Amino acid sequence: MIDVPTSLLYLGADAVATLAGHVVVRWVLRLCPLPNNEGYQGLRRAGTVIGILERLFTVTLVILGQYAAITILFAAKSIVRFGETKERHFAEYYLIGTLASILFALLTAQAALKLATLLRL
Repeated sequence: MIDVPTSLLYLGADAVATLAGHVVVRWVLRLCPLPNNEGYQGLRRAGTVIGILERLFTVTLVILGQYAAITILFAAKSIVRFGETKERHFAEYYLIGTLASILFALLTAQAALKLATLLRL
């Protein structure tokens, strides 16, 4: 049977991680912008979509207790971007964005798990 209150709490965590996480990661990246948009060669808004999916996966994996799988997600993302990370400015920008994104998702998921425990959902 589906536990509706817990499911709603976890969906709320997904919403916070994706929406608020997007705002937080953009703010963090503005602290260290790429010079002259250096390094951009991909699809328009691809980084935004990748970040949203990354946070959704991270929240889901934390809720499922699959912390090790987060390392696979991070490694897969790094492998795809390997060629681009040879340029130092982009590599630093990429790491700052990825780490901010994953950290926000981890904290959001942990808060949801703690709230579920406190509410005994």
